[in-house]
Amino acid sequence: MSINRVNYAHLLTKPNPKHLDSLMRFFDSGKLQPSEFGYGVEIEHLPVHNGDDSAVTYWEPNGIETLLKRLSPFYDKEGEYWENGHLVGLNRDKVNVSLEPGGQVECSIGIFHAPDDFNATYESFRGQVDHIADELGFRLVNYGYQPVTSFSDIPLNPKFRYEAMNRYLGRIGSYGPMMMRCSASTQVSIDYTDEGDSIRKMRVGTAIGPIIAWFLRNAPYFEGRENPYPLLRQRMWDFMDPQRTGIMPGLYSPNFSWETYAVDVLSTPLLFADLTHTPEKKDSVPDGHVIAWHENAAEIYPDRALNQYEINHVLSMHFNDVRMKNFLEFRHWDSLPEDRARRLVDIMFSLYYNAENLGRLTSYFDGLTQLDVEAAKSAIQANGAEATPYGQPMEFWQEFLGLEGLLSDTPGDQRHPDVFQA
Repeated sequence: MSINRVNYAHLLTKPNPKHLDSLMRFFDSGKLQPSEFGYGVEIEHLPVHNGDDSAVTYWEPNGIETLLKRLSPFYDKEGEYWENGHLVGLNRDKVNVSLEPGGQVECSIGIFHAPDDFNATYESFRGQVDHIADELGFRLVNYGYQPVTSFSDIPLNPKFRYEAMNRYLGRIGSYGPMMMRCSASTQVSIDYTDEGDSIRKMRVGTAIGPIIAWFLRNAPYFEGRENPYPLLRQRMWDFMDPQRTGIMPGLYSPNFSWETYAVDVLSTPLLFADLTHTPEKKDSVPDGHVIAWHENAAEIYPDRALNQYEINHVLSMHFNDVRMKNFLEFRHWDSLPEDRARRLVDIMFSLYYNAENLGRLTSYFDGLTQLDVEAAKSAIQANGAEATPYGQPMEFWQEFLGLEGLLSDTPGDQRHPDVFQA
């Protein structure tokens, strides 16, 4: 997939050295000692009507906008986020509520420093939001894709970036509008000690992420029918936009570095530019939003060091399997209910924060190439439970990665009993 990127990247303006330095400093700011390591969890929820399990949209009466307004007294007033005159986000200590394009409700929680810290905070969020949603006639479910409603029947929420992303991703890939409107994920973020540690964790995480995703898969439905894909989320992202998704190009090269990652991000068209925190653009771009399908950061942002808001936006327009910020964000998994999300946290702690386990994985995958990882992903997608990624059966990986007790049978068995009884 990286070939497509190389073919036309030379047509773009080279990264601005000041921007490159900004990203390098940002990555460096994330270095922590192991005693300081924490984690964050993002869970996206699909809103469905109680009567027929169809999708609840942002705009409908008693829909997602109403939910946020009813939920807002539980959050900090100064943490509210509005766009186009509509409420689209809430914030309080350790909890941020935001919206994905189709009105999926995302709960980002952390930073936590022990696995046990997850449950109480998430349960508090669910206790408040579930009560309000029930009064409005709907509920939030944890699936990787809407159980009944087609993407074509779900309007976008009012956030500026999603209109640009919809127009762009709808033209270059097979699943862009579907992913945006109907999918939901669970993501876990972890820390690193230095550049080498971050790259080691990125490589291991990219290699084993699809395997863990198989055992945690939670997308029994696709476009109102039984999902035919062993890994629907991977299927959508692998056919999305090769210049900003999938495996980070060069990740398994001995010369890969933070600079490699930063150059790649800064060389890629932004798709959408958020200039709301760029003072120099206040007069020329009053609303602070620009579609940038062809322009990279050097062509949009001023010739100076990027501020943290700008850095976060630039990095957020890349969607690799493992994303680099001033922490590492692992993005492989479908939306998971609380017990399975907690199990995922336990797995992440065991594999990445246990030096012996991380060393074992690093040694096992020594010499791995990007083609090896692509082959493993394809094998799981093609053969499911019969796949042998990296030459080993799924039973081996279940034991090797500590995944005992997780799903290993057919996607149909993932159905929640109270959703979509066909």
